[in-house]
Amino acid sequence: MAEGSENKGKPLMLVAVDDSEHSFYALEWTLDHFFAHGTNHPFKLIVIHARASPSSALGVAGFGSVDFMTSLEADMKKSSSKTVQKAKDICTSKKVEDVEVEVMEGDPRNVMNDAVEKHHASLLVLGSHGYGLVKRAVLGSVSDYCAHHVKCSVMIVKKPTKH
Repeated sequence: MAEGSENKGKPLMLVAVDDSEHSFYALEWTLDHFFAHGTNHPFKLIVIHARASPSSALGVAGFGSVDFMTSLEADMKKSSSKTVQKAKDICTSKKVEDVEVEVMEGDPRNVMNDAVEKHHASLLVLGSHGYGLVKRAVLGSVSDYCAHHVKCSVMIVKKPTKH
């Protein structure tokens, strides 16, 4: 999955993925709607994954032993690798081969903002976790933050609810 010459001059679309079914749905939806017609698609595509750092995962709990930190970091890298592989597999299954997948460490809000600026993206695509008002207020919403702070258009893909 490498950058090809057919993408030169095309606007760049970033699709954010994490380990949630909502983000993978957003990736599939995006591939189906923007990249379904072979190599003549309107955007260059980069899939971006924000991997939390061990210190951010611990938060206010502070640091543990060196062995614990090493184990935590290994688990986080393994989880990140699974997420990236699943994103690559989805792209391959949709016959979208000309895609880059990038992992950046940090808070997803900051990572998405930095990735938009780094790549001069035209569009950032995010999945919606569908949090309610209280949960969104407590946990924060990456999509809400990005919609208000990144310097490009933001598309939030919602997974249909089952009735």
